[in-house]
Amino acid sequence: MRKIRWALQGTGKRGASDVRQVRMKMKLSQAQFATRFGLPPATLRNWEQGRSQPDAPTRVLLAVIAKHPEIVEDVLRKVS
Repeated sequence: MRKIRWALQGTGKRGASDVRQVRMKMKLSQAQFATRFGLPPATLRNWEQGRSQPDAPTRVLLAVIAKHPEIVEDVLRKVS
């Protein structure tokens, strides 16, 4: 429930640390994570460094990636 709440309300540095935690848990570099999930690497870098924050739909996507990255990868494969 905490992840869903973050996805919908995420503010401040908390959002940045969660993005980094998800990526680190998956043992991916910023470039690998960005490529795998169709995100601009510079945008991911800005989120992690607290210069900007993902918008609400992106926070939801990141919450799904945190719980079920394989589902997101499967969907992305089917649409590309």
